Amino acid sequence: MVLSTLAATAALIIAAMLALWLLSLAIRDVSIVDIFWGLGFVMVAHWTRATSAGFGPRAWLVTALVTAWGVRLGVYLCWRNWGGGEDYRYQAMRRHYGANFWLVSLVVVFGLQGVLMWVISLPVQLAVSAPTPSALGVLDALGTVLVVVGLFFETVGDLQLARFKADPANKGTVMDRGLWYYTRHPNYFGDAVVWWGLFCFALTTPGHAWTAIGPVVMTYLLTRLSGVPLLEKKLAKTRPAYADYIARTSSFVPWPPRPRAV
Repeated sequence: MVLSTLAATAALIIAAMLALWLLSLAIRDVSIVDIFWGLGFVMVAHWTRATSAGFGPRAWLVTALVTAWGVRLGVYLCWRNWGGGEDYRYQAMRRHYGANFWLVSLVVVFGLQGVLMWVISLPVQLAVSAPTPSALGVLDALGTVLVVVGLFFETVGDLQLARFKADPANKGTVMDRGLWYYTRHPNYFGDAVVWWGLFCFALTTPGHAWTAIGPVVMTYLLTRLSGVPLLEKKLAKTRPAYADYIARTSSFVPWPPRPRAV
């Protein structure tokens, strides 16, 4: 049952990524993969719930939480990127690889994100498809609380940043208000908390602890690879005051900031 579920979701993700890649070739914009990122997890959760005999209340609860996370992220990225053209990272890749970019984008962008989507969604797939335990318990409650907390940090953090950027007076300055006063990346922190919360649901069934690979990979991406490092490298070049912000503000986990240097 587990193997068939994992195989089916892998095939689903491959098909979706291939279709998305073909669309990106037609419109010459690879950035659509970022908008699909959250929605892809929603697709996996709903597919798993519809095709497996998991415990109904848990399956619906996990699917609803994933849907809330994925739709919020997809809508936010669509709104933020609408009309802005292809992301600068993909433009740089397009210039670097030239005529071969069409193939490189299939493997490095769509293929890699498809693999990551499948791996990170493992706790969701197992939690939704597992028929036992046939009652909601402490781990389900803990998972729900963590997801809600994570969604709060993501949503409020993104709204605060969007409002800050909308004010022309803030151009060239550093956002260090609200949640951003306690962490340089409240949205990334919230993202990680959401996925550790979803992992709690997988833990309800003995033998599923190995699905911790999902939140571990997500947290690594956010803190060491494509999240914090890339963004801070860019901000350090464009925001003179960012070095001071780094010196006094927690990178990830919310914490009272250190005093400004005298």
